[in-house]
Amino acid sequence: MLSTLFHFHDPLYFHALGLDWEGIRLEREREREKMEEHVEMVGRAFVDHYYHLFDKDRAALSSLYQQTSMLTFEGQKIVGVEEISSKLNQLPFDQCQHEVSTIDSQPSSCTGGIMVFVSGSLQLPGEEHHLRFSQMFHLIPTPQGSFYVQNDIFRLNYG
Repeated sequence: MLSTLFHFHDPLYFHALGLDWEGIRLEREREREKMEEHVEMVGRAFVDHYYHLFDKDRAALSSLYQQTSMLTFEGQKIVGVEEISSKLNQLPFDQCQHEVSTIDSQPSSCTGGIMVFVSGSLQLPGEEHHLRFSQMFHLIPTPQGSFYVQNDIFRLNYG
């Protein structure tokens, strides 16, 4: 009956129920800030780990993908951990160095999932100029408490 008299965002609704509106609002704000900090921390840790493996032990990247994972690499769509691993390990350079410029992370609608967008540059041996790139990852939590890459989109930025 109270819900017909008050809107649930209305402080009077909470007061009528004997609840502290300001306390509830502050608690929600604290929870949101904690979630944002967690998402940023996971995004940064993942990016550091991913590019370390890519630059030093590319074959180990397969541990970050699953059978349902998808990679779009310069427009080429690849599905499955074996196919993704094969693509990354057959790139025409063995060594490279990623320099990350920005990392933006957001919670996804998937429970506990995280979207991570990265921009940076890639230095190849013997090349004078860096190649600018953008990459997006959709991370999904595992029952073991880690994350795997469900979606990965990579593009070089020209111009």
